[in-house]
Amino acid sequence: MAAEPVRSGAPAPNAGAASTNSGSFAGAFLARPDRERVEERPTGRRLGILSLTALGVVYGDIGTSPLYSIKECFQPGGGVLPTPANVYGALSLVVWALTLVVSVKYLSFIMRADNRGEGGILALLALIQRGLRGRVGIVPVSVLITLGLFGAALLYGDGVITPAITVLGAVEGLQLATPVFARLVVPISVIVLFLLFLFQRHGTDRIGKVFGPVMLVWFITIGALGVAEIIREPAILRAVDPMYGVRFFQHNGWHGFFLLGAVVLVLTGAEALYADMGHFGRRPIRAAWFILVFPALLLNYFGQGALLLRDASAAANPFFRLVPAAMLYPMVVLATVAAVIASQALISGAFSLTQQAMQLGYSPRVTITHTSKHEAGQIYISQVNKALMIGSIGLVIGFGSASALAAAYGIAVTGTMVITTLLFFFIAHDEWKWTLLRSGAFLAFFLIIDLAFLVANAIKVESGGWFPLVVAIGLYVMMSTWKRGRTLLQDLLRSASLPMDLFLEDVKRRKPPRVPGTAVFMTSDTTGAPVVLLHHLKHNKVLHEQVILLSILTADVPEVPVSERVHLEALGEGFYRATAHFGFMQTPSVREILSRCEPFGLRVRPGDTSFYLGREELIPTGNTPMARWRKKLFVFMGRNARAATQFFGLPPNRVVELGAQIEF
Repeated sequence: MAAEPVRSGAPAPNAGAASTNSGSFAGAFLARPDRERVEERPTGRRLGILSLTALGVVYGDIGTSPLYSIKECFQPGGGVLPTPANVYGALSLVVWALTLVVSVKYLSFIMRADNRGEGGILALLALIQRGLRGRVGIVPVSVLITLGLFGAALLYGDGVITPAITVLGAVEGLQLATPVFARLVVPISVIVLFLLFLFQRHGTDRIGKVFGPVMLVWFITIGALGVAEIIREPAILRAVDPMYGVRFFQHNGWHGFFLLGAVVLVLTGAEALYADMGHFGRRPIRAAWFILVFPALLLNYFGQGALLLRDASAAANPFFRLVPAAMLYPMVVLATVAAVIASQALISGAFSLTQQAMQLGYSPRVTITHTSKHEAGQIYISQVNKALMIGSIGLVIGFGSASALAAAYGIAVTGTMVITTLLFFFIAHDEWKWTLLRSGAFLAFFLIIDLAFLVANAIKVESGGWFPLVVAIGLYVMMSTWKRGRTLLQDLLRSASLPMDLFLEDVKRRKPPRVPGTAVFMTSDTTGAPVVLLHHLKHNKVLHEQVILLSILTADVPEVPVSERVHLEALGEGFYRATAHFGFMQTPSVREILSRCEPFGLRVRPGDTSFYLGREELIPTGNTPMARWRKKLFVFMGRNARAATQFFGLPPNRVVELGAQIEF
């Protein structure tokens, strides 16, 4: 029977296959009409507001690196002696690391690779999946996807470590006032972290409005502290000469090279700039960096270097030694607040990563709360927040000091930096059509820098670097297992379905009883008759007057415009197929999807509508090509996913679930 198409907009361009969370594990997102992504090119007052807000969410992490990064360069046991030559050399490495990696690589190049405004390593992954099908030169796309997933998993490890090390680094300043506080550093840090994660439910919009002005004060203060010391020792400004860094390597040999494991701490949060791009936009993030953050950081680092030239004993804690004695307690309070804010960049980034992973089919459903009525990128995920809180507090208790945690920090940062550089190369060369010379020059230059940092941190694996690796490996296994499991399960369900034309012919011939109302069957199969419909007809032997087969597809873009979201097709015999297209940063509402069908003749009355969902009980003893332990992991993850009824906002008293056992 020929189908008569009735359209509510065209299908989304480049729409992906049915979401791996569809059907009984149905997954898709639909943004409410009153929520919009931040504007592309804000100007004037709006640019200023967004830039100030970005200070409180995006730049907290990298902005508090002065608390511990220079100290780690001269720490007994792993650092170098604070001689004038070493001070100039280490500071030169810090200056050029910030300039090349943050200012040039991330803000000038990497942030160009946005997926309709969304940033982060999974945005790169989505670009690769959409534009680079099959093979990319000699590298299969599957290899690049594996790299992207592992990089995203490393970011979660970074998100656990960042709150712990920044809060510890700030609270440790109390020890300079009196040794009595030494025993209280860990308890105070635990309390601060608990309050930080408790506050997350209020959302990045409110957090940014509160934290932005505080970070403005922070950057002005640390810049002023640096200037005061630079005035006393202006010769330190010569460290801007990169030759001091070259001579540092020549003089210290391999020990100087491995100092890069401490220098990389000044770059913590660079990946968060990219991951949080969807919260504020590219222009406000760049404006805040070049106008305030970068100058303030340079001034403070130069100030710490100037202090070390005058007093080598200040290497024990050069940041707080910059502070006049009378201002020590207020500065510790400000630093602690700034450290709390520092954690926000990675926490917000973890929320965005989770939403993207879920929509791209690498994570089960979780509860997503939108915390802004106007900006879709500002979200809160309770499950992720709790996991980060438990992990961060556990690290504080387990490691006990910022120096002990520094070893764990660098691996996550440098691993993600290397993967981002590799993925950007393939996107620039194969999708943007950069010449091999241009893209290869980018890859060679920045990969050398990134690999140098990574190798320098490799020696820290035994002393703490194992933690982010264990977290990343565990999360990678879970994400890849969920993706593979959903694909295999969909294949099984598709093989058990019936071609739609044959089903409709059977309905026309048998004419089963029709009851008043509408039945909506959620399905990931956009062509055949879903298994849940076949079971319903087999056991209940009736059909509703209107039957809607609803499939929700996820596109490889953050958002699908309203005009392109819903495609309605009349199949005959009272059957309709509704196909909804959404981006991977949008949130679901089945009732809204159905309301968009009404102008085209399909009227759905909520009181007369029943929603049918399939609930598969998976038995991991089948012949599907997947290891037995991974099957069990997949089943466990599926059982703990958010219920489809809650996820889609369906009225519980209108939902019918039909179960089936499937040997998987």
